[in-house]
Amino acid sequence: MAKKYNISVEATLEVIGGKWKCVILCHLTHGKMRTSDLKRVMPNITQKMLTQQLRELEQDGIVNRISYNQVPPKVEYELSEYGWSLKSILDALCAWGENHIIREYGDKYAVLEDNILNK
Repeated sequence: MAKKYNISVEATLEVIGGKWKCVILCHLTHGKMRTSDLKRVMPNITQKMLTQQLRELEQDGIVNRISYNQVPPKVEYELSEYGWSLKSILDALCAWGENHIIREYGDKYAVLEDNILNK
């Protein structure tokens, strides 16, 4: 039997919901990244959770996993064409979050990490 949703946003959240998926996707809007790169820019995610989230995003067709046939093995992740269709949503989430931080804390740099996403 086909799945039923009460409202279409449920389908969106089923794919990109949770604590980490949008964060991973925002990082990937800046280009291909290896798992170790993602772990470095997301120090609070466990390796197990990162791997799980990347697998789910790959299964949903949001990211592409690129495996290079070399020693040592090299794997990179990038947004798929379908994943790029989320860019406006991700930008809107970032903008809202920035406005929320300013509203709550006054100075966004007081609470935002110093990284490329926050320039």
